[in-house]
Amino acid sequence: MTLISRKKLTYSISPGLREYLHEYDRESKLPVTYRDLLRYSGSFPLMDRNGRDTLWQTVFYEPSTLVELSAGLAEVYALLRTDGDLSFTDHLLADRIDYCQFGNSNPFRVRIVNQLNDNYDYFYVKRADASRVYGLELEHLLSPNRINYLVCGDSLIEEHIAGIPGDDFIRDHLQRPHLNQVRIAKEFVKFNERCFARLLGDMRAYNYVIIATPDFEDEQYRVRAIDFDQQSYEGKKNMYLPQFFKDNRKVVQMCSKLLTTETIRQYQAEERTLIARRVRLERYRLKNLMDIMRRDETSTDEKTAQLKAQLNAHYGSNAFDRCRSMGDVVHQNLKIMLLARPRPD
Repeated sequence: MTLISRKKLTYSISPGLREYLHEYDRESKLPVTYRDLLRYSGSFPLMDRNGRDTLWQTVFYEPSTLVELSAGLAEVYALLRTDGDLSFTDHLLADRIDYCQFGNSNPFRVRIVNQLNDNYDYFYVKRADASRVYGLELEHLLSPNRINYLVCGDSLIEEHIAGIPGDDFIRDHLQRPHLNQVRIAKEFVKFNERCFARLLGDMRAYNYVIIATPDFEDEQYRVRAIDFDQQSYEGKKNMYLPQFFKDNRKVVQMCSKLLTTETIRQYQAEERTLIARRVRLERYRLKNLMDIMRRDETSTDEKTAQLKAQLNAHYGSNAFDRCRSMGDVVHQNLKIMLLARPRPD
């Protein structure tokens, strides 16, 4: 079983990373920050439609504070979604704010309602942490998904990523008759490869979502990460391979049943080819990011040394001996994976 540090250390955003965020329009002055949302006066548990505890608390504020926050949060949503066009904010209302004490980031989730048609959307307000920012940026550059986020001081704003949470999908959907299990298995192999290539850790079932897209004959699926706290932080190699988490065992068993070794190698090669194309497309921006990350402190010396040793053993190489930081390790791992022939673990 893969074990995870109970509490991840927080690393502040360095001047170099702050400059990068400004250059690529990820930094913005915000009317509401994480600290502002901490001024709530009470809370109550939020249950899902089946009466299960979601581990979120709906928080409430004094009336004057709520009026101030609601207007500011509508502006934050406009900054995230329409690049600051405030002409739409008059009919937007922040009608619910939830807080989660579970995990590292202790996020707030804000529900924004369009009062003209009652449609709603969400976004998250978190503490800005360097690991999380690197994780978001690498997701944007190296995965098939684009992602919106903004940073202001020590606050991080993230868009909501829609989909069926992985744990719900495994529990409620995996055995449904219409489900194309082979396509799910294929996508999980590719997701496993993406996480390991850029060393995104802690992909337990509740840290990713499944997106189903109707096709003309069937459905296509995509597994998409929604939590980036554990970007290249832990020292254990298996932390970066979703296949080793207990939560994902049923999917892994399905992959073993439905996919041959040669098919798994094919899907790994396909995903590495796509990552390599994204690297070429974003080579200047990615180099800029990696140069900063390689100088930054984003994990402990002990965890970095442990991961270096385990990756050397995994590849049968000593290439990671030269790495001095987790950023170096990510850079070296990408380099090896995009040049090496894939093999299933």
